[in-house]
Amino acid sequence: MLEAHRRYGGMGTILVIKVSPESANQFGELVADPITNELLHYTEKPETFVSDRINCGAYIFTPDIFTAIQDVSMQRKDRATLRRLSSFEALQLPNRSPLSDFVRLDQDILSPLAGKKQLYVYETMDFWEQIKTPGMSLKCSALYLAQFRFTSSHLLASGDGTKSATISGDVYIHPSAKVHPTAKIGPNVSISANARIGAGVRLVSCIILDDVEIKENAVVIHAIVGWKSSIGRWSRVQVSRQVYLSRIVSNYLQTLAMDMALFNSLGVRWVGSSFSILGTTHYTLGISQMEPFRSL
Repeated sequence: MLEAHRRYGGMGTILVIKVSPESANQFGELVADPITNELLHYTEKPETFVSDRINCGAYIFTPDIFTAIQDVSMQRKDRATLRRLSSFEALQLPNRSPLSDFVRLDQDILSPLAGKKQLYVYETMDFWEQIKTPGMSLKCSALYLAQFRFTSSHLLASGDGTKSATISGDVYIHPSAKVHPTAKIGPNVSISANARIGAGVRLVSCIILDDVEIKENAVVIHAIVGWKSSIGRWSRVQVSRQVYLSRIVSNYLQTLAMDMALFNSLGVRWVGSSFSILGTTHYTLGISQMEPFRSL
């Protein structure tokens, strides 16, 4: 992208990617010259379809961008044009002028400079995913782990449960992490430095950060566990697969040990409101129904 930016000779280069027409209106859509890659038109989240090329939110600018920003601010001060304020702008401090205190990159820079041989695009063929919520980090982690299969397969863990943990799918385990051989890990799991994974632990689609301890027989599914957190034995941390949100186990909070079996003698497990036990003096537990046990 940097080489392309230098070759174009413009003020800025935008990283773009092709997406499905159905999802394009969730992003900034753009039209570029197919030969020169000059940005010809840009619109942010249009109501009607414009293009299946979208703005990835990554840019390379020359220092001239600061002049462009200053010009926008000066033009606003010189104009007496009134516009409707958003609720966010209306809440700004009284001594600030919302008309000149900020510049919107998409509306004030990209759109006006389109078609003026100032901005160009660089289309990536690699995977791309925006990260606007913690849950999206899980999806991005899965994409990177899948890429490791082709680019850095030596980084992915393996094991069949004899001398090391049972590994299913793409899993990264930091060399300093300690994982019990009876644990079952994967798919799409990343375990960071100095983590300690106990006996019988089940991890699925999660990110375990540095110095985390997950005690025996705990289950973590679709979650991000923060630095130095501790998840007690037989605890379960899970978020629905249908929504890309993640339960964040906050830094330094201890998950209390809980002397409660997840399964009874008939192989039935409690499910429903997955329970998280956070803090050092209290805990919350949600149990709503039972269903026959199915192996994780």
